[in-house]
Amino acid sequence: MDFLISPAYAQAAAAPGGGSAGISQIVILVVFVAIFYFMLIRPQQKRMKEQQAMLSKLATGDEVVTSGGILGRITEVGESFISLEVADGVRIRVQRGQISQLMPKGTLKGA
Repeated sequence: MDFLISPAYAQAAAAPGGGSAGISQIVILVVFVAIFYFMLIRPQQKRMKEQQAMLSKLATGDEVVTSGGILGRITEVGESFISLEVADGVRIRVQRGQISQLMPKGTLKGA
């Protein structure tokens, strides 16, 4: 009847330094989180602050580029919308958040 029942063997004793493996995994996890923060999250927050500062400083006469690539001169600044003159007598209204870049003066003449 021994051929139907496999013999049971005792397991080997656990290594005495088993707790240090858990600590090293936690340290590796913390290092990865720190790298993720400094490589991705922090630069994104910095760009968002710079974008908000640029949007708050917009004034009439500034030349800007929208996120759609339209170059124009600001003719009117509202709380939510900005009027851009993209050609002589052609004005469009865009949301303030769609302004992606402030251009140097004279860019519109060269375009």
